[in-house]
Amino acid sequence: MTVSLGIIAYNEEKNLINIFSDLLNQDFDRQQIEVILVDSMSTDNTRAMMEEFAKSENGFLAVKVAENRKKTQPSGWNVVIQNSQGDILIRWDAHARFAPDFISASVRCIESGEDVCGGVRPCITDEDTPYKKTLLIAENSMFGSSFAPYRRSGEKEYVKSVFHGAYRRTAVEKVKGFDERLIRTEDNDFHYRLRKAGFKICFDDRIKSSQIMRASFSKMLKQKFQNGKWIGMTTAVQPGCLELYHFVPFCFVIGIIITGVLALFGIWQLAALMWGAYIILNLAMSVVSIIQNKRFHISQLLLPFMFLLLHLSYGVGTVIGFLKIPFWKERKNVCYGG
Repeated sequence: MTVSLGIIAYNEEKNLINIFSDLLNQDFDRQQIEVILVDSMSTDNTRAMMEEFAKSENGFLAVKVAENRKKTQPSGWNVVIQNSQGDILIRWDAHARFAPDFISASVRCIESGEDVCGGVRPCITDEDTPYKKTLLIAENSMFGSSFAPYRRSGEKEYVKSVFHGAYRRTAVEKVKGFDERLIRTEDNDFHYRLRKAGFKICFDDRIKSSQIMRASFSKMLKQKFQNGKWIGMTTAVQPGCLELYHFVPFCFVIGIIITGVLALFGIWQLAALMWGAYIILNLAMSVVSIIQNKRFHISQLLLPFMFLLLHLSYGVGTVIGFLKIPFWKERKNVCYGG
């Protein structure tokens, strides 16, 4: 089977060095790999680095450089689909690192009879400092981030979504590609439509990659806010692709508002109950995260506050997303570019 591997980048000159290194270190036959490099109108040296890599060839079946004028992730992946010809399409994120057998493990899973597969994808940090490790604890924590199986190891199973997925071309073509309206939830929608079309999504922990987390806590908060916002907006076009846990931070924020208003009128018991329960859970999860990390640093005492701010950022984002729906003109115009 031939593999089309897509990489989308915007101002990623610092990360492309590692991406190209991981690609060259893959143990899969390069003559069976077609590389699609998509530049999302970068203003740094990203495009030049892509062009240089394409000129080098490095024994790949083909290396193509394409342009993503719309600059978004879903439109970029549709550019990959349109420019690829392989039997299997594999998604690589520009903020990630990949095990040397990532492609071969993905191909083996597909060849075993699967149509879609993906594997373990924990977050890693770009710097080995105590504070960055504390940010990493918050990001990798189930309490701070997600219940998604791709964030941790586990047995092979069928799931609703994967990261850095591998897809049979027939599956991608059947669902017509990615919905370009959905800037942050394109994966949720894409995998939902694959499942609705009858395809199973296989999680295999032998497929290993990792995601480089945001470089600062402020960027983490911004990411959570945008994720939350698009959860809210996605309910207007594809609510079936979302899970109940996506709305937990939203419910938390609404709970704060409701109990806060009630407290102003003298009914403070509900606020005390909600905050009491949250504080106990937050502290318990913080202690568990610190114990699991094994090496303590004073910055880890910030974890309860980090968890709180991450939850608030995501929840407020979802509230904003809901409020934006009436003004979202594009929501009625489905756009599949594949």
